[in-house]
Amino acid sequence: MANLTLKQLRYFEAVARHGHFGRAADACAISQPALSMQIRELEESLGTELFERGARQVRLTGFGEVFVLRVRDILRSVDELGDLARASRERLAGRLRIGIIPTVAPYLLPAIIGNLTRMYGGVEINVRETLTSKLVEELVEGRLDTAIVALPISEPSLAEVALFEEDFVLVRPSEDEGKPVPNREALREMRLLLLEEGHCFREQALSFCNMRSVQPRELMDGSSLSTLVQMVGAGIGVTLIPEMAVAVETRSASVSVARFKHPQPSRTIGMIWRRTNPLAKQLLQISDVVRQSADAMRASSTI
Repeated sequence: MANLTLKQLRYFEAVARHGHFGRAADACAISQPALSMQIRELEESLGTELFERGARQVRLTGFGEVFVLRVRDILRSVDELGDLARASRERLAGRLRIGIIPTVAPYLLPAIIGNLTRMYGGVEINVRETLTSKLVEELVEGRLDTAIVALPISEPSLAEVALFEEDFVLVRPSEDEGKPVPNREALREMRLLLLEEGHCFREQALSFCNMRSVQPRELMDGSSLSTLVQMVGAGIGVTLIPEMAVAVETRSASVSVARFKHPQPSRTIGMIWRRTNPLAKQLLQISDVVRQSADAMRASSTI
């Protein structure tokens, strides 16, 4: 077997991940013919095909499904060699790939980026905003260095560091200002607007209301907290949002905000990273920056 190259392995992993040669080529910043040629040479070196090629999509062959697991282990180990060198320096430098969930990103990310840029001038910060399940997948595969999520994650290969606790608040139409705040039992009888499936915040709200087995017709879904708040302002129902979102999401909506009585619904926001990441010490320092950014934001806002 001829020597395989890291370039070929990275291109193969990109095609396996995207399921499409064109999208993989775009992600790798090369032309599709050049990527296809590298994949073909890889298959010739291995003596077997890695993909079943269709008109619109490609699928891994049986061998390809086994091969991609080994390739991802190799690429992750290679990336960690670079992290090992970075970890030996006095200060963090180079690229830092941070993931963050959508119910945190719009509110906390500007402060985090500003503080990290000021404290670590040599760091190139790349941000990935997506759902928790995707962030965990990309962390495990080595495509992210760390992620800011709601805990717990309970993935054995990932370290978790809690940063702060955050309450949820009730958003209802402005004409409900001053009315008694419903308890969780009363909330179950109301038209509750929630984020669509896949968002951890949706599951946290349902858990507070003890509505895990709720019928779909009793709820209305939205793609963002902004959409939910605007729907409340239009008189469609009520919703829960995290406290950090209040200032941004309610400034242009005709809504009122109220706190729940005990027990208050809440979540724990934290950072996660691979336990094997050589940058663990530096990531712990960055978690302090994230915590301080959140503390400063929360101290400047009141409900």
